[in-house]
Amino acid sequence: MLSHECLDELRSSWLPNLTDAGLDRLIDMLEKSSPLLIHGCFTRSVPMGCLATHAAWNHPRTGHLTLDAGITWLNRVAGLNPATSHVIREWDRRGASDFGLRAELLEVFRAERAKRGSRRQPCEASSDSNELAELQV
Repeated sequence: MLSHECLDELRSSWLPNLTDAGLDRLIDMLEKSSPLLIHGCFTRSVPMGCLATHAAWNHPRTGHLTLDAGITWLNRVAGLNPATSHVIREWDRRGASDFGLRAELLEVFRAERAKRGSRRQPCEASSDSNELAELQV
C-alpha cells in the first residue's frame, strides 16, 4: 500500500504538474508493464526512464532534456528534491515489477484523468525566459 506521504506527494506535487500527455503516458506504461519504465535510476538510455523522466519528456518545460529530464522535472517543475521524493523512493524500493505498486499508482493516475475529464488541456510553458534558460542545462 502506498504510504500517506507518497499519496500526499502525488496529489500535491506530481498530479498538478503532470501534463495530460504525461499522465496518459504513465498510465499506458504502467498498464502494459512496459520495459521502458525503469526503476533504480532516472534514465538508463533514452527512451528508458523512471516515472519522473517520462513525466518530464511529456512536459513543455523539460521535454527537450534527455538524461537529466526526470531530476530537472522533479526539482524545477514539481518543486521536489529528487533524492527525497517519496514517490521515487517507493518506486525504486518496490520496483516496476511490483504489481501492487503499479495497480495503486494506476488507480491514482486514472482517477486524476477522470477528474480532468473534458477540461483536459496541455500544461503551458512558462513565458519567463529566465526560468526556461535555467532549465536548458
